[in-house]
Amino acid sequence: MNRWPAAHRFDAARVYRLALEQGATVPRYHAIAEEGLPFKTIAEVIGRSLGVPVVSKSPEEAADHFGWFTQFTGIDVPTSSAKIRAALGWEPKEKGLIEDLDQPYYFKVRQRGSRRQIRLNPS
Repeated sequence: MNRWPAAHRFDAARVYRLALEQGATVPRYHAIAEEGLPFKTIAEVIGRSLGVPVVSKSPEEAADHFGWFTQFTGIDVPTSSAKIRAALGWEPKEKGLIEDLDQPYYFKVRQRGSRRQIRLNPS
C-alpha cells in the first residue's frame, strides 16, 4: 500500500504559528491531519473530478507512465503528528484532503477551442 500524509494549508500554518508563539523547540513539526491516505483514493477523486479514468499499473508500467514522479507514487509514508499535537495543543480544523478535492470549486474545467484547461482553485 502506498499512503500519503495530508493537511490543509491553514492547519499547517497554525502549527507553525503556535510553534513560534510558544517558543517550541521540537526538532520536527509534522503538521499532519490525515496520517495515511491511500494514493489510489487521491487519484480516484482527482480522476473523477477531471473525467479521467484511473487505472492500476504494475511498477514497470507506472515507471513508464509517471517517469521521475514514480519515486513518489510508490512510496508508503504514513506520518504521525501525535508529538506536535501534544506539544502545541494543536488539532486540525479544516476539511480533509479527499473532502476538499471533491468540492466542485476545486477543479474547474473549461473548454477553449480544442484545448481543455484545468484551473485549480484550492480552498
